[in-house]
Parts: sequence; C-alpha cells; structure tokens
Amino acid sequence: TKLILLDSLLQEIILVNIKLPMDPCIPIPIPDEQLEDLVEKAKDYALMHGICMRQKDKFDRDALHFAPFVLFPTPFPRDEYNKAVELQPILNELMHKVAHDYDFLKESLKHTIKVDEFTGRLWNIYETIMSEGGPTQELDVGLFRSDYFYCCGSKGIKQVEFNTIASSFGCVTSKLVQAHKYVVAEAGRGDLLKDIPDNGALEGLSGGLVEAWKIYAKPQSVIMFLVEDVTFNICDQKFHEFEIRRQCPEVYVIRKTLTDLANRAEMKEDKTLWIDGHEVAVVYMRCGYHPDQYPTEKEWEARLMMERSLAIKSPSINYHLAGTKKVQQELSKPGQVEKFLGDKAQIESVRDIFTGLYSLDHDEVGNKSYEATISSPEKFVLKPQREGGGNNVYGADIKPFLEKIKDSEERNAYILMDRIQPPVTTNYMVRPGQAKAKLVDVISELGIFGYVIGDKNAIHTNKYVGQMLRTKLSHVDEGGVAAGLGALDSVYLVDAGRCCLT
Repeated sequence: TKLILLDSLLQEIILVNIKLPMDPCIPIPIPDEQLEDLVEKAKDYALMHGICMRQKDKFDRDALHFAPFVLFPTPFPRDEYNKAVELQPILNELMHKVAHDYDFLKESLKHTIKVDEFTGRLWNIYETIMSEGGPTQELDVGLFRSDYFYCCGSKGIKQVEFNTIASSFGCVTSKLVQAHKYVVAEAGRGDLLKDIPDNGALEGLSGGLVEAWKIYAKPQSVIMFLVEDVTFNICDQKFHEFEIRRQCPEVYVIRKTLTDLANRAEMKEDKTLWIDGHEVAVVYMRCGYHPDQYPTEKEWEARLMMERSLAIKSPSINYHLAGTKKVQQELSKPGQVEKFLGDKAQIESVRDIFTGLYSLDHDEVGNKSYEATISSPEKFVLKPQREGGGNNVYGADIKPFLEKIKDSEERNAYILMDRIQPPVTTNYMVRPGQAKAKLVDVISELGIFGYVIGDKNAIHTNKYVGQMLRTKLSHVDEGGVAAGLGALDSVYLVDAGRCCLT
C-alpha cells in the first residue's frame, strides 16, 4: 500500500507555477481618495480596538502599533469553510486520542527522537512521566487550531498542519472581523456583511481555560500564562486575560516565563504547583515550542516539574508531541485514522483533508520519497518538527538541502508534504510605518480553533470556537505577519465558482 501511494506521488501533477485567480471581495483598485479614507479609518479602528502588536525592530514596552492587515476580507468557499468548522470537533477528538496512545506516539517518533534533539528532549520528559505511572493530573485541556489552504487542484480544503501548542491570533482576528465589517460598510457595500462570519475565538478559547480552572475546583488558585521573555504579540495574549476576568471575575491570571518557573516555582508533596505564593490550577503555554525558549538545563527541569504536577496543562507533554509533523504524516497512512475514530463518515471526512505526506526515513518508502523530491522539488515542502514559522524548506532550496543530508540520520527529522496550490487574489496590505497601502497578489490560509477537555478514558468538552485567516504575498514561501510578508485577514464567504478561475 505504501508503494502504491508513492507511485501516485510520482505521477501527480501539481501546477505550482500557474496562478489561478479569484475575484476580491470588492472590485479593486479603488480611487486613491477613497482608498486613503478607508485606510485611515481602518488604521484608527485597529489602534482603538487593540488589533495591535509590539514592533520587533523598535521595541517599546509602552508602545503599540497596529498589526499588519489587509484592507478587505478575503473570499473563501462557503461549503469548504463550513466543512472545516464541522470537522473541528472530530479533529479535536482524533488528536486527543492520539495524544493518549503511548504506543502510537512511540512508533511514530522512534526515528525522529534519535536525530532531532528538541523532540528527543520532549520525548524524554514524556517517558519519565509514563515511567512514574503516568501523569499526576490526568485531565488535559487542548486549545487547538487546524490550518488549511483551499486547493485549486482538488477543489477542496487541504490541511497544512494541526497546532496543539501556542495557537495564536485567535483574539486579534476576532476583533479584526468587526473592523472588516466596518470598512466594508464604509465602502458602501453593507450588502456584503451577511457573508462575513462572526468570530468567537476569543470568547471560546478563554472559556476553555475558565472551564479547566473550575474543574480544578480551588477558588484561590490561578491560571498561569507561560510566556516569552519578551512578548511582541501582546494584545493576542492580554485580551485573553481580560476575557477570562470578564467571564469569571473570581479567577486571577499571572504571567511567568520558563526561567521564572525554574527559579521560583516548587512542586509540593501533594504535587500542587506553586509560584510566588500562588497555587497554579491551569498552565497555558504561549511559549515552550522552540529550543531557544529553553536556554539552560533549568528551563528543561522546570518543564518536567510542571508536567509532574497536579496543574492542568494546555498543552500537556503528550498533546505537545501529538502536534509534531511526524505524527501528522503517520496519521495520513492508510488505516491509521481508523485506529482512533469508529464512524466511517468521520474517517472519510478526515482523510479527505489530508494532502500527500511522505516519510524520508532510511527505508524503501523513504528512499523513494527522496528520489521523487530530488526529481521535482518544486512539488513539495520539506518540514522539520518545529512550530513558530520560518522552519520549512521550499522549491529550489530543497534539492541541495536533501543532498547534503542524503546519507545522514538527520533525514529522519523531516517529512515531505505536497505543495498546495491555493487561488490568488488581490488586496491592499496595510502595515505600520508605510505611508500607503500596497496593492498586492496574495494567498490565504484558514485556521479553525477548537478546544477539548478530557482524560485518557473520556472527553468531557469538545467544541469549535472560531476561525482566523492569515494572508501572505503570493510569491513568497513563508508569510510571517511580523516579518512583513503576511497580514491578518477575515473570511468573506463565496460560492466555490468564484475561486480558481481559469
């Protein structure tokens, strides 16, 4: 079966160099005077509603700039958007069950953990917890996001990745939807507002943390946000704090770094986690997904202490490992999803969103993937086991990179994914510090948020809560919002016939 799949890999034609256009929400370009007026209104709305970030190149603790955004919401096929929304609880359940299957995680990551030091360190923590009889706190809370492109080749959504840690931009994109509705109305197109869906990600994700805190059932305990030493995406985090307080005035949120945890936290005999006089009920990790966030052994020791504790983690170490690219690739193999889901229709709906995912392990299947990629690197994306963006290898860079590690075990740390061809549309990209909005060709990636609370035996809560759209320049590979290549966006629902025009 594996070889049949790889034969289809070799035969598949991906039209990576052909742009298939999609009409924008509002016909553009628009007159300069109207453009200037709408951009000024949009900037003011963003600044006055917290759609903001701190700038990396001009960091100032006391200053914010609006986050990069596109002026108008981007079209997305209505039926495929609804499919993604309906799928989220199914994917939540799938990943929850994957995360609680020790044997599946071990088999999936057995080669990766030997050559990828970071994933290996995470696995060692997981092994330690399991060798001690399993986690003290059996309950997990997962704040998840599943990312998709609409693929012109298949005329459907294809999953890019599934995020189990620090899934960001749920807050600011919730607010951006209202900004886009305001701008579209100001442009005289109030008739379009019904097709811009509301976004409850902020309320939903915050509600998941509040629900976990209530389950912990100690009124004096706190929710701890585990954050970077310096936070640039500050509004996305702080509005979650404010929303938690709005929903549940009794709970306090504290912000600590891994280094703070290493220096001042303790786990008491009853396995409760304490820092600075506070008992921690819930840990919400907005960092800990990159090696740079563990500068010394102390931070690794703090992560282990946290995992050993009674605090409810978002994510737990097993959720973290379940979100790796290698696990995603293993799930795409025939018969794997069936291990975790029993409903045939659900299984088919999940399998339908998978694009081609291929192993590069040193075996017959991995070698065939390697040769296919060397022959046609433009058809693939090479992915390591990292979160946070900027880690993938694309196009012409893939061949020399793979040739360099051809005979190395380092190959086991990567997976291959078919390169997806989304439709290209035009929009105005608005960035702080730029006098004029730029009319650019862009592609968009849909993110669907959900949360799940449960243990190894049962799921207690499982919800879809909201969405986001990130849009990037169509000619670039990585589309980081802070890096200047991407921007925040909202969904404008259209019939599929408007997408991938020829």
